[in-house]
Amino acid sequence: MKEGVLFRQHQLNLPYYITVFDRCTISRRHGSVTKKCGYEIISCCLLYTTLYSGVGRLSMCASGKYSSRGPALIPRMKTKHRIYYITLFSVVLLGLIATGMFQFWPHSIESTADWSLDRRSVHDTPLVQLPISSPIPERGDLSCRMHTCFDVYRCGYNPKNRIKVYIYPLQRFVDELGVPISSTGLSREYNDLLSAISDSDFYTDDVTRACLFVPSIDVLNQNSLRIRETAQALALLPRWDKGMNHLLFNMLPGGPPDYSTALDVPRDRALLAGGGFSTWTYRQGYDVSIPVYSPLSADVELPEKQPGPRRYFILSSQTAIHREYRAELERLKEENGEALLLLDKCTNLSQGAASARKRCYKGQVFDYPQILQESSFCVVLRGARLGQATLSDVLQAGCIPVILADSYILPFSEVLDWKRASVVIPEEKLPEMYTILKSIPHRQVEEMQRQTRWFWDAYFSSMKAIGMTVLQIINDRIYPYAARTYEQWNNPPVVKWSSVNSPLFLPLIPPRSPGFTAVVLTYDRIESLFRVITEISKVPSLAKLLVVWNNQNKSPPEESLWPKIAVPLKVVRTKENKLSNRFFPYDEIETEAVLAIDDDIIMLTSDELQFGYEVWREFPDRLVGYPGRLHLWDHEMGKWKYESEWTNEVSMVLTGAAFYHKYFNYLYTYKMPGDIKNWVDAHMNCEDIAMNFLVANITGKAPIKVTPRKKFKCPECTAIDGLSLDQTHMVERSECINKFASVFGTMPLKVVEHRADPVLYKDDFPEKLKSFPNIGSL
Repeated sequence: MKEGVLFRQHQLNLPYYITVFDRCTISRRHGSVTKKCGYEIISCCLLYTTLYSGVGRLSMCASGKYSSRGPALIPRMKTKHRIYYITLFSVVLLGLIATGMFQFWPHSIESTADWSLDRRSVHDTPLVQLPISSPIPERGDLSCRMHTCFDVYRCGYNPKNRIKVYIYPLQRFVDELGVPISSTGLSREYNDLLSAISDSDFYTDDVTRACLFVPSIDVLNQNSLRIRETAQALALLPRWDKGMNHLLFNMLPGGPPDYSTALDVPRDRALLAGGGFSTWTYRQGYDVSIPVYSPLSADVELPEKQPGPRRYFILSSQTAIHREYRAELERLKEENGEALLLLDKCTNLSQGAASARKRCYKGQVFDYPQILQESSFCVVLRGARLGQATLSDVLQAGCIPVILADSYILPFSEVLDWKRASVVIPEEKLPEMYTILKSIPHRQVEEMQRQTRWFWDAYFSSMKAIGMTVLQIINDRIYPYAARTYEQWNNPPVVKWSSVNSPLFLPLIPPRSPGFTAVVLTYDRIESLFRVITEISKVPSLAKLLVVWNNQNKSPPEESLWPKIAVPLKVVRTKENKLSNRFFPYDEIETEAVLAIDDDIIMLTSDELQFGYEVWREFPDRLVGYPGRLHLWDHEMGKWKYESEWTNEVSMVLTGAAFYHKYFNYLYTYKMPGDIKNWVDAHMNCEDIAMNFLVANITGKAPIKVTPRKKFKCPECTAIDGLSLDQTHMVERSECINKFASVFGTMPLKVVEHRADPVLYKDDFPEKLKSFPNIGSL
């Protein structure tokens, strides 16, 4: 048992005992080995024997024979003990190998049995017979809202802020007589929808992780359903729980003669993505209004047409509209002649012709939906159902829909601004339609034409687009702090935003490791520029230095003349001399933090700059800068005034030396209100004030001035060198504030009476113990 004790003890101190073994071996050769050392040698040999089974250097202690220099002090290990330790080690080693294979062998935690109709035949799916006594869900609670009928705790928190959706396995439900609950089974559209969900990031096949459940029971078209039996099938779903957290998709609700505007299948508390909601049946903030998918979308490709005047002003293409509406449209046609084209079903087509793709007017045949591209406005009237597939066809053609369907909840109206892509007219004002549309300016018509096509591409073009939009809307409700903005839902993407995060949702303190990118705007002050680069390069957190060369008449210096610094230095040549070039979202800016600095700010020390970066890390949604300025209301003049003198208050920090998040570069370049950006470039002034207005308007917060320094004039610079030294330049800055306030419609700037200094800045403390000893002076 002594050997076992030594083995356990020495495992914890292996390096020490190997050293002792070597030392004792040397001592033994000189004939002065002690008994204690011998035990240590024994224990080391036992450990080595167990680990390596007598390989290598163990030959020194594996034998109990006497050496030529004296007797060996290491007794031979008994055979039964050696077998015991070898067996014990073998068991441990096999366990470690098995654990390693399980941990590192490529595998997925979730099952690989993804939902896909392509992997199984409908005829091979399990058959489920519904007993006649099966429970039937309640018809539906019209008072349901997300906080009353949806369990958000199922969704939980996850770093990606994304819900997980589970699709029930495909089953065939029949009644006791073997009759299916649906006359059509699984439609192609619903199969496409489920396949899109299963291929998306929302999908999970682990039912315990699911936040939302989608039945594989197709209820898109109520006409094909047996209402009672479909409800019974829903109630038999394992996780139904009165429909809690279940989502149903329906595009054609109701049936003759009344045609309900919502699915008639009893569904308890289930959410409904419906294609024909009215204000009476739509549960705002709970249900999702979706379009009626047009089969022509998959079969006909319409090339995108440039905005502008079309051959016809108004076009009506629906074939089954009420006779009163048709009579009114015919009257409008008589009054306005060729400006209005009134189409109807073709009755003179040859046998076998595809009537769904043709429309006629007095014997003249038109291809549908191609003819829709020839009109500026297309009428979408209510039919037997509120939701009409015509709306999707019209959007695809880039024709502005004129919607006359009182109480209709437009598709995705929770997030889409339909005023930008359609004209909604009350049904009673149909006689005035032509006059109303004629009053819309041509420029607005062109903008609406662009928007209609983009709406179709993004949200209507396929069952996948429709399904993903529904899930994103529900996702935004559950994770509102990470929801898409109005602009993301409604503005066509003109720039890639995927790599840019808004600082409003950054961690409380961004990590220090990425550092910041310094962006230096310059024209031709080479000596001053090189001094700025040299000083900035001393800042520990500098990750990259980007020089924006704003002089189109002069090339930047040769590469060999630039200062040698430890971080990448990149020079970007601009096409025009604009102050706004300093705020362009250059691809070279890879860090979250940006330091905007002029080429004449040579007085800031590395400690001042590093401290400014540390302050920005704690306030990543603010402008953090050094030169402070103030706006004041001039009561005598009745307007705003720009103040650059030393005061107790600050409302702006100049971007001649300021830290900010690169997200604001995108907002400045692509989302700046009105003509502010063009005004700045035309006057070569006030780009810093514009950025202060923008950030304050977005965040509702004041900037942060850091360190006490107030003087930032370049000692070597003359009035010819700098824009800000011109007196007219200062007068214009007051004009800037008044213009920007007018464009924004408010005064967003906030006034504060504090600045940020290092904690030990004024303390009587050894300089070497301060984090920022060289913080500068006034």
